[in-house]
Amino acid sequence: MFILFLLTNTLFAFISYHVTSFIYDWLGKHPQGFWQQFYTVIGVFILFACTAAILFLFGFRRQRNYWDTVVDAIGRIAKGDFNVKLDLKSDDDEDHFGQLISGINHMAIELGEIEKMRQEFISNVSHEIQSPLTSINGFAKALKNINLTDEKRQHYLEIIEMESHRLSKISDNLLKLTSLESQHHPFEPKSYRLDKQLRNVVLSCEPRWIFKIIEMELDLENVLVFADEDLMNQVWMNLISNSIKFTPNGGTIYIRLFKQSDTAIVSITDTGIGMTEEDQKHIFERFFKADKSRAVSNGGSGLGLSIVQKIIDMHNGSISVQSQLGEQTTFFVTIPIEQDETVHK
Repeated sequence: MFILFLLTNTLFAFISYHVTSFIYDWLGKHPQGFWQQFYTVIGVFILFACTAAILFLFGFRRQRNYWDTVVDAIGRIAKGDFNVKLDLKSDDDEDHFGQLISGINHMAIELGEIEKMRQEFISNVSHEIQSPLTSINGFAKALKNINLTDEKRQHYLEIIEMESHRLSKISDNLLKLTSLESQHHPFEPKSYRLDKQLRNVVLSCEPRWIFKIIEMELDLENVLVFADEDLMNQVWMNLISNSIKFTPNGGTIYIRLFKQSDTAIVSITDTGIGMTEEDQKHIFERFFKADKSRAVSNGGSGLGLSIVQKIIDMHNGSISVQSQLGEQTTFFVTIPIEQDETVHK
């Protein structure tokens, strides 16, 4: 940079000397000594100033074009057009302008993904609500037929009741999921015995697994955790209820709890219908139902496991699934345990 500056000044001095010499010849006057050098230096300053002005105007126009493009892109994003990709090159991609361009492109991509998720969510909600409403409407009209037998009429009423319950469950789960994601849902962790909580949930589900003659096997260590007991109760209730729902009569559900380092690991295994590898990739997505053929009859909304995953995330834990189609399914839940652990007897 310094060498370029010296070369530029040398060039300006050369040009100034010859230009002033030409002017002296044209005027017929040749100043000597100090004044000749003085006029040459003045010429250098004039050339430098003109060059700087030209470069400034060129750079200003270029920067203005850059900023006009940036402002236009931001305006398009504000109107909901997220197909924005700025391809403006600056002299140094690591400077603030380059970082701004990169930030706008990243923001457009992220907002586009959010908009896609929003549209899919609205579409799924509309579909899930429309299904029970269509059933309710159809069977309500069928009940107007005065020639219906009492048996048919009772059957239609049971379907309407079941669909109404499913619609109510969808609404409740949507409200619950929205509340959990709002960052304002009450979160009150405390120390409690996780093994006792699991036993209580199993006992509360006892009528259902006894009715299906399911064998319930528990292997629970005494583990103290620091978590929101009410929220975690929803997790176990959902996972165990699903295991009961998808395990055939005479099957087995095996629940294990053990400590590993500073975490508590719960595994819930059932000898149920299982799921494909593709279903396992999407099982925690909203409205996803692995067993679509039984989606209506089992009353599922496809939101339960999304709520479970959100609660586990709130506890800085993790949840995963392993399954073999037609054989078994195991859910693994990992949550931190209390560091200074003293098991309450």
